[in-house]
Amino acid sequence: MVKPKNITKTTGAIESTEGLPIRYDVYVPDDTTPADLPTILFLHGFKGFKDWGTFPSVCRHLSSSGFTVVAMNFSLNGVGENPLKFDRLDLFARGTLSQDLDDVGTMIAAIDDEKITASGRPLNAKRMGILGHSRGGQTAVAAAAEYPELECLVAWSAVADYNARWSDEMIHDWETEGVTEIKNGRTGQIMPMKKVVYNDARRNAKRVIALNRVQELELPVLFVHSKDDNAVSHKNAEQLYKACPSDKKELLLLENTGHTFGGSHPFEDEELPVPLQKALNTSADWLASHLK
Repeated sequence: MVKPKNITKTTGAIESTEGLPIRYDVYVPDDTTPADLPTILFLHGFKGFKDWGTFPSVCRHLSSSGFTVVAMNFSLNGVGENPLKFDRLDLFARGTLSQDLDDVGTMIAAIDDEKITASGRPLNAKRMGILGHSRGGQTAVAAAAEYPELECLVAWSAVADYNARWSDEMIHDWETEGVTEIKNGRTGQIMPMKKVVYNDARRNAKRVIALNRVQELELPVLFVHSKDDNAVSHKNAEQLYKACPSDKKELLLLENTGHTFGGSHPFEDEELPVPLQKALNTSADWLASHLK
């Protein structure tokens, strides 16, 4: 993989529809004008955040390929003032798919209104794509159907149908206690999830569930998944690919890697894992071919 160019990162926050901060980073190559480059929104997944593991390096490498990359934290992802800790479990507990989708719309509008800039310089709101991982990949699919400003989609390890993932134990907890608990395997934290999350996904399934929204897509779509993904089976990508009516769609299944394509948190290596490099290079080529 080519070493990233010098990239300038601008950090900021805008208000969600609830008045909560949506924190973001904008990555732009130093020798370019942001408005001349396509803009890519980058979405993290469940129990994730924009500064997780390899994500900052991914954004820098992607930006080096000729893009302005805007990485965002969902307003209810549970990460507050400290960018590396889940210190707002009260927000995480009610993090709905509907609010995630609304947050993407808020970001798009803010880019268009020049409320989000790169060191004061406006971004390109006329050529925009989106790349999401896991739950962020599922939301990216829904966003691509929801917001016509998005012209190209890349979904990494995306969940096809969240309503098929709720376990009997989780549903029992919600029905009897109003809340279920999830352990964060990395931190050991016990993370509560309230029934509102479950209710929202069921009641608003036509709007927020990827497998439903993918059937509306005519824009270019790339699905990337690992055959060895133990968190979200590659069958999710196959379902989404099959249901997508676009005549510009591709499915890349990677061998011998996992849910994050070899990435981990924290990540301190100089080189990205080889599977992640392949996912990133293929994605950059896909976005470039359809946005430039």
